[in-house]
Amino acid sequence: MPRVAALSAACPRAVFRALAALVLATAALAPPPGGARAQEAEAARATPEAESGRRSKPLVEAQRHMIVAAHPLASAAGLEMLRAGGSAADAAIATLLALNVVEPQSSGLGGGGFALVHGPKGLTSYDARETAPRVAGPDLFLERGEPMGFWDAVASGRSVGVPGLGRLMETLHTRHGRLAWARLFEPAIRLAEEGFRVTPRLATLVAGSSERLAASHAAALFLPDGVPIAEGALLRQPRLAQSLRLIAAEGADVLYGWPLGAAIISATRTGRRPGALGLADLEGYRVIERSAVCHRFRAGWRVCGMGPPSSGATTVGQILGLAAAFAPPPDAASGAHIFAEASRLAYADRALYLADPDQVSVPVVGLLDRGYLATRARLINPGQASTGPAAAGTPPLRSGHLLAPDTGRTRPGTTHLSVVDGDGLAISLTASIETAFGSGRMAGGFLLNNQLTDFSFRPVSDDGRAIANAPAAGKRPRSSMAPTIVYASDAPGTPRILIGSPGGSRIPEYVAGALRAMLDAGADPAAAAARAHVSHRNRGALALEAGAHPATLAPALEALGHEVTESAMTSGLHIIEILPDGRLRGGADPRRDGIALGD
Repeated sequence: MPRVAALSAACPRAVFRALAALVLATAALAPPPGGARAQEAEAARATPEAESGRRSKPLVEAQRHMIVAAHPLASAAGLEMLRAGGSAADAAIATLLALNVVEPQSSGLGGGGFALVHGPKGLTSYDARETAPRVAGPDLFLERGEPMGFWDAVASGRSVGVPGLGRLMETLHTRHGRLAWARLFEPAIRLAEEGFRVTPRLATLVAGSSERLAASHAAALFLPDGVPIAEGALLRQPRLAQSLRLIAAEGADVLYGWPLGAAIISATRTGRRPGALGLADLEGYRVIERSAVCHRFRAGWRVCGMGPPSSGATTVGQILGLAAAFAPPPDAASGAHIFAEASRLAYADRALYLADPDQVSVPVVGLLDRGYLATRARLINPGQASTGPAAAGTPPLRSGHLLAPDTGRTRPGTTHLSVVDGDGLAISLTASIETAFGSGRMAGGFLLNNQLTDFSFRPVSDDGRAIANAPAAGKRPRSSMAPTIVYASDAPGTPRILIGSPGGSRIPEYVAGALRAMLDAGADPAAAAARAHVSHRNRGALALEAGAHPATLAPALEALGHEVTESAMTSGLHIIEILPDGRLRGGADPRRDGIALGD
C-alpha cells in the first residue's frame, strides 16, 4: 500500500481537517500557474474540442455484449471487464477510468456526469452533476457588477464544481457491479504507468490550446519542455497512476477527503481568481437517483432520457415531438427545415425553464405534454422559415415566479459511452469536465472541471427578472448532456437503442437528429452517427455541418427563407441498437476516436 494510502486509512476527520488546512495555507502562498499577461492573451484564442479529422467507422455486430466509447483503448478496457464476467456497470467504470487516461481533455475524476441504467427493476437515472460551493452566490462570475470574460472564468478557481464522477462510479458498482472494485482500475493504471501513443485528435487539441495550457497546472503534462505533445508520442502519467492505485485500494472516499479531496481544494485556491470550494462541499456531495423522463415518438417508440438539471430529455423530447407533427420529410431540405424550426422552439423553452429542479420549479411534464407540443408545432410553417428568435411557450403545470431566459453559451469537453452486457443490463452514460481540458487546473494527476461556467453569468435579466440557471449555494448548473435509452412500444421492457453524445449545447440536436435517422429512416447505428448535422438553437441562423452536406442543400434552405451558415460540429455519438432477436449493432462517430467492440 502506498504511504499516502496508509496515512489516509488511519487518518480521522480531525487530523484530515488539520492536514487539509496546512495544504490550503501553503497553496495560498503559491504563485499563479502562469503569468497574467499570458492568461489574458489566451482568452480570445482558446478553442473548445475542435474538429480534428474524420475517419469512416464500420457497423459492428455482436451476439452477447457490446461497449462503444470514445477511444479504442477505453473500449478495450470495457470489453476486458465484460469478458471477465463483469456487468455493464463494471465495464462502464473501467471505460471511464481509461478515458481519464487516454482522453483526458474530455472527462475524468475531476468532473461529473449522468447515467441512464436499465436493469432487472426497470429504468432509473443517476445525477452526478457537479455542485457549486455552499458559499457560492449569484455574483459568482461578476466582477465590479459585470460578468467576467468567459475564458477568465474558465481558468479561475470559481469555475470548479464538486466532482461527481467518483461517487457515480461507486454507486454503479455498489448497485450493479460484479467484479472487485480494484479489478476495474487495472487497465487504466496500466495505461497511465506504461503510457499510450498520442492520437492525432489529442495532439491537435493540445496544439490548439497550447497558450491556455501553458498558463495552467496542465503545462508539465501536455507541453513538456514548453512544446505541445506530438502525435505518436508516448504519454505516461505516473501521478494519475498513483491516484488510481489509491482509489482502487481505498474507494472513492479519498476523492472527497484526504488526500485527493484536499488536493482538489488546494488546486481551486491557487493563482488568480481563486475559488471557495471547501471540505464540507466535498464531504457532503451525493449522487441523486432520479426518475428518467420519457415521452412518445410517433406510434411505435418511447424515448427516455435524463431530466433536470440536464436539459437533455426535455429538449430531445421537444424536438422529436414537434417534428412528429409532420410526416417524415420527403427530401433533405424539408427535413433540415422542420428540424431547425423544432430546435428553435425547443431551445427557447430550454433557456427559460431548465435548471436544478431542487432549487427551481421545472415544468418537465408540461414541456412534453402532447397538447402543448401540438400547439407549438402550429408555429412551424413547412414552407417558410420563421424570423427572429422564438419566445418560450407557456406549458401547463407551471409554478413559481416568472423567470427570465438564460442565453449563455457552453463549450464542449465531454464523452459518451453505451454498454450492454449478456444479462441485459444496459447503461447510457455521458461524462464531462466541460470545456476541453476543463479549468486547466489539476489535482492528483487529473484535470478539474469548469462546469460552473454552465451557470448564467448574470443572475438577473435587464428587466430585473431572476434567471432560473443563475448560480446559488449547492446548486447544480444546467447541462445539455443527453444519455438516452429508447424502447419499442411492442416490447416496453427491453431497450432497443442506447445513445448519447458530447458537443456542448448542441448535444440534444445531435441525439435527436440521430434518432430521427434511425426511427424515421431506418438508419443503422453507424450511419446515424455519421449523418451530417443541422443546428439552430434559436440563434437566428440555421447552421449546417461544414463540408458534410450536398452543395444543393444551402440554396434550397435559403429559398425557404433561412439564413444559412456553416460550422464544425464535433459530435461523439456512440450508439448501440438491440435487435428484436437480441443481436447487437454498434456505431461510433467518425468525427472522434471512438470504436464499438463486442462478442
